[in-house]
Amino acid sequence: MNWILFFIFIFFIDFYSYKSIKNINKSKILKYSYFMISLIVVFYFFLEYKIQPNSYNKSLSLGLLIAFYSPKFILVLFNLIEDIFRFLISVYNRLSKRSMVIKLPSRRKFISKLGIGLASIPFVSLNLGMVWGKNNIKVLNYTLFFDNLPSSFDGFKLTQISDLHAGNLDDLDDLERTVQLINSQNSDVIFFTGDLVNNEADELIPWITTLSKLSAKDGVYSILGNHDYGDYRSWPTDLEKKKNFAKLKKYQKKIGFDLILNDSRFIYKGGQKLAIVGVENWSNAFRKYADLSLATKKIKSTDFKILLSHDPTHWQKKILLGEDDYPLTLSGHTHGGQFGIEIPGYLKWSPVKWRYKYWAGIYKEKNKYLNVNRGLGTTAVPGRVGIWPEISVITLKSSNNV
Repeated sequence: MNWILFFIFIFFIDFYSYKSIKNINKSKILKYSYFMISLIVVFYFFLEYKIQPNSYNKSLSLGLLIAFYSPKFILVLFNLIEDIFRFLISVYNRLSKRSMVIKLPSRRKFISKLGIGLASIPFVSLNLGMVWGKNNIKVLNYTLFFDNLPSSFDGFKLTQISDLHAGNLDDLDDLERTVQLINSQNSDVIFFTGDLVNNEADELIPWITTLSKLSAKDGVYSILGNHDYGDYRSWPTDLEKKKNFAKLKKYQKKIGFDLILNDSRFIYKGGQKLAIVGVENWSNAFRKYADLSLATKKIKSTDFKILLSHDPTHWQKKILLGEDDYPLTLSGHTHGGQFGIEIPGYLKWSPVKWRYKYWAGIYKEKNKYLNVNRGLGTTAVPGRVGIWPEISVITLKSSNNV
């Protein structure tokens, strides 16, 4: 990051947005408080990015920076519109006859008050999202019907969780409640669909004992996400990166996760079986580790398959276009964007939809289902607004019994 340009930009935002506040209240105490708080927020962000580039505090500092400066962008916009308006009138006055001069109004308090009122919305929302929204977990229940579901698995219930990002966790009690909520769904199986950490395996150490309490009678299975490989930080040597990856796999085993790496597992019930296929990360934008052909070596074409694949673009680009039958794919990765508007049954929107066609919830095309879990954790900014953390509970039903 070019810090000189960053500070110039911040300086401009602070002084230009202060116009609106000064127009309403010229108190020196307010002025000094405004700039002192800004200085603290910016210095905290700078300090965390320079000294602790992989800490939870880095995400918190970014969240505070966005929470404090997104409202100022709104004030800048209001001031800019008013200044352009005043400039155009000034130009007109210089070019027009004296009898046609338009008197320039003084800076209007109404405009400033309106700008501050609108700016308070993102300020309150973002701060609330970092304090409360990130723990506002929603349990979403779905019942999906399949033509070829083995009869013994009619009513089989699975829980999907995803994107914990252990490096951004900050409260053990919150995680304890989350684990209890997951277990209370009493599902037959639990699937974790990637991004257990941000970058380093050791992020898991404070949380292993609590995560090991996750349980389901037919097992707890996991796959890897793009963050789990350590690709987003610099390592002293390739050997250090490999050691980190080995440690991550060891921790997953210690938690009780059955980590599936381009492989498959079977769940048996009533003389029938259900195939669990787990691929490593596949992505258009990030490094590809997935090998679906290797993962299905032990699978027959007639087996009912549940595919675990972290990034939903895999379903979009490969699974939908392939001839093999994958009735259900479980993905995560998008976090639902963490910020957006969602009114169940009426509206679902987030800026992340501009990048991912399939970004949250259940999709069905070509008789194949995809669930994109919104994730339990956060990345970049440690908060959520409108798009809440999610536990997906899916019940499999046979179409023949409808």
